[in-house]
Order: sequence, then C-alpha cells, then structure tokens
Amino acid sequence: MDFATLIGLVVGIGVVLGAILVGSSLDLFLNLPSVLIVVGGTLAATFVKFPLQNVFSAFKIGASSALKNVRQDPRGLIEVSLELAEIARRNGILALEGVEISNVFFKRGIKLCVDGHPLEVVRNALIRDMELSIHRHDEGSHIFKAIGDSAPAFGMIGTLVGLVQMLANMSDPQSIGPAMAVALLTTLYGAVIANLIALPIADKLESKTEEERLTKELILEAITQIHARQSPMILADILEGFLPENQRSRGDDEDDVDEAAE
Repeated sequence: MDFATLIGLVVGIGVVLGAILVGSSLDLFLNLPSVLIVVGGTLAATFVKFPLQNVFSAFKIGASSALKNVRQDPRGLIEVSLELAEIARRNGILALEGVEISNVFFKRGIKLCVDGHPLEVVRNALIRDMELSIHRHDEGSHIFKAIGDSAPAFGMIGTLVGLVQMLANMSDPQSIGPAMAVALLTTLYGAVIANLIALPIADKLESKTEEERLTKELILEAITQIHARQSPMILADILEGFLPENQRSRGDDEDDVDEAAE
C-alpha cells in the first residue's frame, strides 16, 4: 500500500468536506445531473481521444501505481549483480542457471545469458522489454492528464447549461440563487476530479516510470558486464554511477581526495 496516496486522498477529501460542513449542509453540494455531465462527459472525451482498451489499461496501471508501493532498491540490485559477477567470473555463465533472482527483468536477462545468446541479442531483447513497459506507463500518464484537462472543461459546460436553464426561468426571483448554486456545482466537481485524482495520478505515474527506467538501465548495464565476465570490483565502480551522489559508497573517499589536493 502506498500510504502517501492514501494520506493525500484522505486529507484532500477531508479538507473539502470540512469546508463544506463548516459553512453549510452537504446536501447542497450533491447534484446528480452535475455528476453525470462531468463524469460522463469526461469519460466520453477520453474514449474519443484514446482506444478503449488503452483507457481501461490506463485505469488499471494508474490504480496499481497509486495504491501499490513497489520500492526500487538500486543498492540491493548492485549487491546481487556483484554476487552474480563473481560466480560468472569463477565458474562461467552457466553457473548462474540455478541462482534465485527476485527481479523479473534481471532474471530474464540472466536466463538469456545462460541460454548462450550473444550480448547484442540479450541487450536488444531487454531494451525492447524496457521500452514497451515505459511506453505503457507513459500512455497511462497521458490518459490521466487528458482526464485532468477534460474534467474542468465539462465542469464549465455544466455550469453554462445550468445558467441557460436559470436564465430561461427568470419569472421567479427566489429560484435564481438556488439555480445558480446548482449550476456552479459542475465546476466544483470538475476541479476536484482533475486536481485531486487525475493529475496527481498522472504525476505519480511519471515519477514511478522514471524510477523504473533508471532501475532497468542499471540492470541492463549489470547484465552486459556479467556477460562479459567483468571483474566485480570494476562492475561496482560502473554501477555506482547509477546511484545518487549521496548514496555512493565511494563519494566520501573522493571528496576527501579532492580536499587533500586543494
């Protein structure tokens, strides 16, 4: 469970509901026609923009990204890579066949190496796998951004519809205020859907996609060096470059050397 998403939704909904309940009744902010215009119109526009299958896939990916907290552990992957490199260097690539690897992408790459495929074939297969995965996540992000763009627009459309209906019935002055309030509800619904749900999920998808890309690039480089039976010491230096500077084990030593040189 991604508790950041849960906390954000609870706090966001709580703030909106709290502001409503402090000043008035919740019943004033519930209107079925407004919901139908915003939700139905937003879904309709999304279906027009994207293939139906892609939209449902984006909903699945978005829900998974928002609710599941899949932590990427580059440091752990580097340690696994060094162990595999040591085994391959001493006993050959075939010795990696029985090694347990939890990361699916890493496991597939090692299997291709064990099966005896040339390095170019291994790299091309993994790069294609990585690009397809990133493309699916990018498309999901684009769809949620489109929802974030459409929801406020249909909120405004609903408001205009309500204003037309209100202006068409000006004979009763007492009904103008309530009618205006109902007309503005669609704008509120559209803003909440866009800024509390759709756009945050799109941003979270982008963030997690970037993390996944960096992790798979690290794995790809590790497999390349393992295939070449590279020294674990050299491999460690290479893979350290994929970590942020504050996580590199050699960063402190390099800083000390620089200070001594100055």
